[in-house]
Amino acid sequence: MAEAPDRLRRDSFDSVAEVYERARPRYPEQLVDDLTSLAGIGEGTRVLEIGPGTGQLSVPLAERGAFLVAVERGPNLANVLRRRLSRFDHAAVVVADFDRWDAPPASFDVVVAATAFHWLDPSTRVLKAAKILRPGGSLAIVQTRWGVATCDDPFFAASQACYSRWYPNHDPTYRQIRPEDVPDPCVELSIAEFAHVVHRRYLCDREYSATAYCELLSTFSDVISLEDERRAGFLACMSRLIDSRFGGRIVRHDLHDLCVARAPRRV
Repeated sequence: MAEAPDRLRRDSFDSVAEVYERARPRYPEQLVDDLTSLAGIGEGTRVLEIGPGTGQLSVPLAERGAFLVAVERGPNLANVLRRRLSRFDHAAVVVADFDRWDAPPASFDVVVAATAFHWLDPSTRVLKAAKILRPGGSLAIVQTRWGVATCDDPFFAASQACYSRWYPNHDPTYRQIRPEDVPDPCVELSIAEFAHVVHRRYLCDREYSATAYCELLSTFSDVISLEDERRAGFLACMSRLIDSRFGGRIVRHDLHDLCVARAPRRV
């Protein structure tokens, strides 16, 4: 039986592990500082990270002295992550699917998922994370929205021609979402009866060359999933657009939401 499209897209990141390491930016320093403060992460804190990719958050957590166990489904991503964490004797990488991975109850102080929680089984992810937490532990989730609209965006408007040409299911009515229209991602934790849910939001301006932006695009699951000819044509189209009409550089506005919640009163 063929895998569902969402699972195929989730697994696609492993095929571009080395590019993923180069292209995906680290999280804002203020976000990491707030996360570690709100969740009480420090020397010796037992932290489980779900879906760490190539360590955009893992490395800063390990640098703060956390005893880190990173559960990564993709073996190629895990190999890159092991290389990046090799200088830390208090960090370990496990190749496993979190949805099927068994961990002893109440075995971690903090569970973290950065730009990965949405790939987990929505019917079990919150409860499973809660069971792994010790009493009073914290669940922290980071959600990322790439390229939100802060004002009229001429690059977004111009880039729709590339999407229209190369994306088989392109929606011509699609519009950029504005930060104020992004739903609160913490609601799921409140419904699950976590206590003291804290929400912080971070808007980042990031400048890219044509090469750097196309590398970033090539780590997005919808781009990876394109047929080879379409993917190559799309990336070439975007590169030409940035070089010919935007002087070789563009600025994108990325939105990160951080939710930190105490373990639920009942599990």
